[in-house]
Amino acid sequence: MQHHRLGRSAIYVSKICMGTMTFGSQADEAMAHRVLDQSLEAGINFFDTAENYPVPPKEEWAGTCEEIVGRWMKTKDRDAIIMATKVSGPSHTWFKSPKRAGMTTLDRHNITKAVEDSLRRLQTDYIDLYQTHWPDHGTPYEETMETLDELVRAGKVRILGCSNETSWGLMKSIQASERLGAARYQTIQNNFSMNNRRFEDELAQVCRQEGVSLIPYSPLAGGVLSGKYNNGARPDGARFSNYLNIGGRQAAMAKRFVNDKTLASTERFMAIAAEAGMAPVTLATAWSKQHDFVASTIVGVTHTDQLAEIFAAADMLLSAEVMKAINSVSKEIMYPMG
Repeated sequence: MQHHRLGRSAIYVSKICMGTMTFGSQADEAMAHRVLDQSLEAGINFFDTAENYPVPPKEEWAGTCEEIVGRWMKTKDRDAIIMATKVSGPSHTWFKSPKRAGMTTLDRHNITKAVEDSLRRLQTDYIDLYQTHWPDHGTPYEETMETLDELVRAGKVRILGCSNETSWGLMKSIQASERLGAARYQTIQNNFSMNNRRFEDELAQVCRQEGVSLIPYSPLAGGVLSGKYNNGARPDGARFSNYLNIGGRQAAMAKRFVNDKTLASTERFMAIAAEAGMAPVTLATAWSKQHDFVASTIVGVTHTDQLAEIFAAADMLLSAEVMKAINSVSKEIMYPMG
């Protein structure tokens, strides 16, 4: 398994990161632990969770994922694992955090409470990568970064990252850290896939110039790039099948991933994968890894049966011809997720 540095930090991680947001909802604890075990055996040392997981967000579920991961990690060599988790930011989009009665912000009170709770649930005395989950453009970045810096100095957190942040927000945070002489964001975790290449418009340049690594989530576009939603299919138990049934914010978000343009581009990408002799999942994972601004690609599964096609991409380098074919589809069907 290839490894890559996170930003300008001293931490090197596997090029594939195992996400855990379905643990406790779509995957029970026994299955979750089997997924984690097989990932570790395959050479993955990087794992991502969050205080509000699993999804979809429910008050009775919030924190369950960290507890499941914590019980697993307690049986392993802690030094061999790079564990990432997140503090919930404001609930101002499709997402509404069930933590702290939904009154989540990135101020001192919320961050301090969140990190202590995460450490307890994870059964560890430090978090390798602590990330802000959704930006807070209402709280001064100085307050957020100063509070996070205190966690680093206290040894509770090794390095910092953000998630779902904008170019403006990332630069504001870096500037605030520089003014304060405080720890800065080393990573950004945003949506990035063959169906959503918005990151390349502006944020990729910020990452290159400022030494920030992208750890993209949803490289399979929420499973769409596997082809399981083709021809109007709504697979039982699949995330977007469930979201469409829930309605409201979740349904609106699902329709961003599953629509006429995303399904059309997916069919084209699946043809490219077939021509190259690989599974669509393998193609999508390998493509995500193959960018200079990406440190590690976050994948997620609900069953161990889904791991083989992901692991097949671990050391894969797509040919120039395959990359050109993918780029051609992206030019013809621009921004399928909007």
